[in-house]
Amino acid sequence: MQGAPVIVVNANTKREQGRKAQLGNIQAAKAVSDIVLTTLGPRSMLKMLLDPMGGIVMTNDGNAILREIDVQHPAAKSMIELARAQDEEVGDGTTSVIILAGEMMVAARPFIEKNIHPTEIVNGYFKALEDSIQILDEISQQIDTEKKEEVMKALQSCIGTKFAFRWGTLISDLSLQATRIVLRGGNINKLNLEIKRYAKVEKIPGGTLEESCVLEGVMINKDVTHPRMRREIKNPRIILLDCTLEYKKGESMTNMEMTKESDMTDALQQEINEVALMCNDILKHKPDIVITEKGVSDLAQHFLLKGNVSVIRRVRKTDNTRIARVSGATIVNRPEELQDTDVGTLCGTFEVKKIGDDYFAFFVDCQNPTACSIILRGASKDVLNEMERNLHDCLAVAKNIYQDPKLLPGGGAVEMEVSAKLLEKANKVEGLGQLPYKAVAYALEIIPRTLSANCGADTVRILTELRAKHSENGGLYYGVDGNTGKIAKMNEINVWEPLSVKKQVFKTAIESACMLLRIDDVVSGIKKKQQQSGRQGGEEEPQETFGDQRDG
Repeated sequence: MQGAPVIVVNANTKREQGRKAQLGNIQAAKAVSDIVLTTLGPRSMLKMLLDPMGGIVMTNDGNAILREIDVQHPAAKSMIELARAQDEEVGDGTTSVIILAGEMMVAARPFIEKNIHPTEIVNGYFKALEDSIQILDEISQQIDTEKKEEVMKALQSCIGTKFAFRWGTLISDLSLQATRIVLRGGNINKLNLEIKRYAKVEKIPGGTLEESCVLEGVMINKDVTHPRMRREIKNPRIILLDCTLEYKKGESMTNMEMTKESDMTDALQQEINEVALMCNDILKHKPDIVITEKGVSDLAQHFLLKGNVSVIRRVRKTDNTRIARVSGATIVNRPEELQDTDVGTLCGTFEVKKIGDDYFAFFVDCQNPTACSIILRGASKDVLNEMERNLHDCLAVAKNIYQDPKLLPGGGAVEMEVSAKLLEKANKVEGLGQLPYKAVAYALEIIPRTLSANCGADTVRILTELRAKHSENGGLYYGVDGNTGKIAKMNEINVWEPLSVKKQVFKTAIESACMLLRIDDVVSGIKKKQQQSGRQGGEEEPQETFGDQRDG
């Protein structure tokens, strides 16, 4: 057995083990959090990113920035996934979660260098997370969602760190209005899905931002199919279809044998009769508007125009379901199955208007609509895209408040309070776990520290003062005023955050740090292209591959 060592892993594979892998992961996590460090708070900077196609993204939304960045290191990739998970789950706090997770990783470095086992560190972290969530529940305040001003407090704070803040309450008004319309549908547990599905954001370049509004109804980017059809109808009767209004062709190959000259005319007449029959099935319900997701033939248009019906075709399925919600119509698969109960009568006005170069169909003045369109106007595409990202965050915060109506003070006050409480409890933690437990408490201070640093304030002095305030009773509301960089009471300057967002930030940051700390081996395999280029040089034998690759 004395011969050469047995090589199991491919020699071309890059591999890091033990402490080297852990320190590499910490470094990668810190590098990712440094990217978004300056985008926290109201005095935050924007980032400008160029994608390979030459498009430009200008934003300070943590998720939008990291989504555009191409990274190589696996730990950095998993950090970027955090921002995406945070964005999908609660919509806000994407920057905070990355900064906090990076700091949690850095806090563990001294322990790894002193050869403390990662399991000990992770146990301390999880214990700290448990206690943090408990503290958050204790210090949160219940609010009344019926009172508009109480909900607006949280929405304004969410938008306070964004580009849209300079337009005052514009975006928070839009999102509150839209959420309330969707809430009429009554399903508060699935509000996240409902908002995505039934509150559609339509971006129209041109005009000013003040012209943005929420329609008590739906707008779609479509025009009627024939110029002589009516473009403005009061109290229309609406029929929604998801089938084609054309002559159905034969399923398989169809041959027609013609023996006399009138046969062709008869065949065409049969087509006309079929379409006429289909249109009669629709016209007997006296509709004013027919909307279908598929095509409408010229012949069908002719028959429907005779019956004084406006037709809109090739509407998206999502738009069709939205129109169904505001008009009370039912989407029908076959015209012959139509009943009077399927006709929508709840819409007050239908009109087609030209905005810019496009025609838009409006279904407005609806009775108690449960879907809406949010129209955003703005000077350029970049402004509109950033406003849409801000609106998405604000809608998510509104959804969180209605699902769990509890608020916490913002501006780093919560982090300082949790940090102070954890340090009090740290002495009761036994064994080696006490050190990482304390490290979590100190790591939480990164949020107020970054907030004050982004204002250009003296971070050391501010943090020392904050620690002193939070160590006394009644110091809960003291945090950093993100605009001036001074210490302020958050309940006086009205800076609040929803409990669900904060909980998610803590959970995601600490759990992901624990997961990354437990990695002690990083193996990155060689790419196929490199193998092929090596083979062309005659250096390598073709290797046996398995499964699909070999089968072609």
